[in-house]
Amino acid sequence: MGVRILGLALLALALLIPATAQAEPRDVEVQLLGINDFHGNLEPPTGSSGRIPGPDGTNVDAGGAAFLATHIRQLRAANPNTLVVSAGDLIGASPLLSAAFHDEPTIEAMNEIGLDLNAVGNHEFDEGEAELLRMQYGGCHPTDTAGTCKGVDGRFDGADFQFLAANVVRRDTGEPLFAPYAIRRVGTIKVGFIGMTLEGTPDIVSPSGIRNLEFLDEAETANRYAQELRDEHGVRAIVVLLHEGGTPTPFAGINACNVSGPIVDIVNRTDDAVDLFVTGHTHQPYNCVIDGRRVTSASSFGRLVTDIDFTLDRRTKDIENLDAENMIVTRTERALDIQALIDRYATLVAPVRDRVIGNLTAPLLRAADNSGESTAGNFVADAQLFDSLAQGAVAAFMNPGGVRAEIDAGPVTYGEAFTMQPFGNNLTTITLTGAQLHELLEQQWCGRSSPTILLPSHTVHYTFDASEAAACTTASNPIVPGSLTINGQPVPNDASQSYRITVNSFLADGGDGFTVLTQGTDRVGGAVDVDALERYFATAPQLSPPPQNRIDVQP
Repeated sequence: MGVRILGLALLALALLIPATAQAEPRDVEVQLLGINDFHGNLEPPTGSSGRIPGPDGTNVDAGGAAFLATHIRQLRAANPNTLVVSAGDLIGASPLLSAAFHDEPTIEAMNEIGLDLNAVGNHEFDEGEAELLRMQYGGCHPTDTAGTCKGVDGRFDGADFQFLAANVVRRDTGEPLFAPYAIRRVGTIKVGFIGMTLEGTPDIVSPSGIRNLEFLDEAETANRYAQELRDEHGVRAIVVLLHEGGTPTPFAGINACNVSGPIVDIVNRTDDAVDLFVTGHTHQPYNCVIDGRRVTSASSFGRLVTDIDFTLDRRTKDIENLDAENMIVTRTERALDIQALIDRYATLVAPVRDRVIGNLTAPLLRAADNSGESTAGNFVADAQLFDSLAQGAVAAFMNPGGVRAEIDAGPVTYGEAFTMQPFGNNLTTITLTGAQLHELLEQQWCGRSSPTILLPSHTVHYTFDASEAAACTTASNPIVPGSLTINGQPVPNDASQSYRITVNSFLADGGDGFTVLTQGTDRVGGAVDVDALERYFATAPQLSPPPQNRIDVQP
């Protein structure tokens, strides 16, 4: 009897003890693994695009989805509280292996790797709003007949991970294209992720696919949703996934900072409620603290993964003790399931990819000289002019962002040509006056935050004043008066003469901020850019990189 009374007393005492004392919540150790600007690089990227500076300053071969999967899985195994996030441009401007199947292989691979969230980047909009929605929700591409999605099993189910687009809103409804944020519960604590692309996306994608979309200021959008996360959901740990970034100058290693560019202003204008920025767009590696917050970027093409570790404090529900490290995705061990996926698509695309279309005496390189010219860009401009002669073209201009890769010396395959020009833009020939041509060149510097130098065909020559370009105003064209010539003949800065000019359809619609091109008259569409490049390679058994002598610079 006495034992029973004692047991009842202990039970009553236990009921009086607060539940928190019996099961005190614990701090949660969290790991985020960040990537950005993958651009469908399922196979290990080649040339300079496939290397990254190592700790000793030497270049290390890096990247490839099968190797990336191994690194992510090994890191995830060390901490069950792991989320994998992307800061945009997961797809778009992709090599042929992914692009030939509408980037469905990249979505499949990321499903298998275990990506959780992807903030939209500008290249997610390369094929417009409807195609991006298909990437999320699945379904056949409009050019595929029923049962031929993926070219493998007749279906595409879309992304298992979530796209975020806080600052991309539909003009007709005012609502975001995708959810502005996602909330993930880690242990007992909620973490909010706000996903955005750069406000300037309309300037660098084809206008036709985004007519119903508006792109809002990044900091203002982050502040709005950070407050909503706090006030409506009680979230204190907030991460921004942002497809905008900066550039380290000078470069001092993959975990250095010294960054300048748009990201600095954005972070400084963002509320302190945001704890962390995972960024992208510039393809640069950095690991910074700006305005007291960590800001990271993992270069591009899956060559790095950013390992971000922090503690979720059990009392404040906020982030503490945050640290980050950019880690090289070395090519040591392939994930066999991802490699099998790659091999399956590689077999399908091989007959097209491996067809030899030409030969080079030396590499075509993207590196620009002090004038902004590159051998790869000049070569593409020459190819576009050649393919437009029948339209009366006398000059061509190529945007540098459209030249995505280099080509090595020796035999050139269609796959290499496609990787250099993966957008599928059509050549467009228009008529511009001499005054409009001068304005086109002026727009390379004036009215923008950083220069964008168009690559000219061999028929074009001009000189610009570097000091005028550095302090450009719309009233002071950096082009030295009288220096612009086409086929050796001066181009007057007036409307007395007109010229047939070829650009790609992206530029013709005002892309990259070259709005004067939308004023071109007598517009005639031409070949797909990579087809024009193939025909140019066929003009001789062997071609050489063109000289970089089309633009002169005076101090």
